[in-house]
Amino acid sequence: MIEYKNILFCTDFSEDANIAFLHALDLAKKHGAKLHIFHVPHSSYSYMRHVVDEHVPAGSPGGEAFFDEELEKQATKALKEQYEEKLGDFKNYLFVIKSGSPDVEIIRYAKKNGIDVIVMGALGKAEQDRLVHGSTVANVSKYAHCHVIAIRNPAKQFTLPGSMY
Repeated sequence: MIEYKNILFCTDFSEDANIAFLHALDLAKKHGAKLHIFHVPHSSYSYMRHVVDEHVPAGSPGGEAFFDEELEKQATKALKEQYEEKLGDFKNYLFVIKSGSPDVEIIRYAKKNGIDVIVMGALGKAEQDRLVHGSTVANVSKYAHCHVIAIRNPAKQFTLPGSMY
């Protein structure tokens, strides 16, 4: 029997991510698992994907902070506003904010925290980034140590390029 103890739900607050949340929460309830609700805030430096957005403590000399305490507070507030009420009486969860490239941070967090399955929306908000670097879901699926479930929005019509089907 498959047993999940730690489920990582990743969100960019897209429509697909919000649908994926319902699946992640359902899995967590059914398995009595801890639900890690994970978000990587958008960096204004996304055009420099090879540069890692590292946390720079307030008052540190040198360098420019890509990520700071205020951004972390805003992101945590957004997670709470979006998902806390939907959790209802489910209490085995935590909110996680990381900085950096979303696919790298998701994979890193999953490995470090013994995640059994990652649940995320099939399509996110970063359409522009996908053209250059590939989708976050594809990269996570390819490199994660655990299963990855990509939830698509059933209301969206998907078509294959060309006239194959």
